[in-house]
Amino acid sequence: MKIQLKLEYAAFILLGACGFAQTGYAWWWFAGLFFAPDISMLGYLVNTRVGAFFYNLFHHLGVAIIVYFAGTALSLPYLQMIGAILFSHSAFDRILGYGLKYPDSFQNTHLGKIGKKAE
Repeated sequence: MKIQLKLEYAAFILLGACGFAQTGYAWWWFAGLFFAPDISMLGYLVNTRVGAFFYNLFHHLGVAIIVYFAGTALSLPYLQMIGAILFSHSAFDRILGYGLKYPDSFQNTHLGKIGKKAE
């Protein structure tokens, strides 16, 4: 099952790249901003609840889709770009096993425990 999920998320990355291609922006934007959603982890400097909220906001596939389609509806290619990058980045994180976070710990995700203490 893990292989199937990883293949599904790989297809999501490809879908996000196709969405990005529709924006007309140069590909270096995609590469340069691919890891930008991880800035949301700075919320963990406040506490785990704030950290989980901001991490989940910037790593939620549904939020990425809404941002992309808002850009499409409003004819704002930069919103489409942001949505495509959020979507692709979130799918990439899922392949690596990083899921949406629970507020009790960064290591506690919807995909299971991560880190050295994971069993």
